[in-house]
Amino acid sequence: MSESVKFYPAYWGGTKLSYPNVPAESPKFANSVVVGNLIFVSGCQGQNDETVTVDTNVFEEQMIIALDKVRRVMEEAGSSMNNIIKTMILLKNVADYPKMRKTELEYYQKYAPRLVEDPPASTFMEVGLAKPEFLVEIDVVGVISRD
Repeated sequence: MSESVKFYPAYWGGTKLSYPNVPAESPKFANSVVVGNLIFVSGCQGQNDETVTVDTNVFEEQMIIALDKVRRVMEEAGSSMNNIIKTMILLKNVADYPKMRKTELEYYQKYAPRLVEDPPASTFMEVGLAKPEFLVEIDVVGVISRD
């Protein structure tokens, strides 16, 4: 593995997720991968990763849980929410789009004020998600530093 690529593995219920027969340093699921100055954050959804359960069926609450994960992962990689440059938001139901944008704006006002005035490029899609109880999933591209 190249020294310029760093994986930040995902954990569910305290267990690192990895393929059988693959070394621990090669995780199946990564919260993020850093390549140079780029951060790729994948699969943040409204699931409680400690209990591996979805504790709410309220869209806004799942969106906040997913955004909290994005924030934690960006910080884990040495960056912040302010350094998000691209989002892809997957929705179970396109009717949740207005709630998604409202919740996202309120979250950015609190945790990423730079993104309120200079929002990241964004794509959203209505898709079937990995579990029926998932209402939203967020993938992000960010940078360690904008400098």
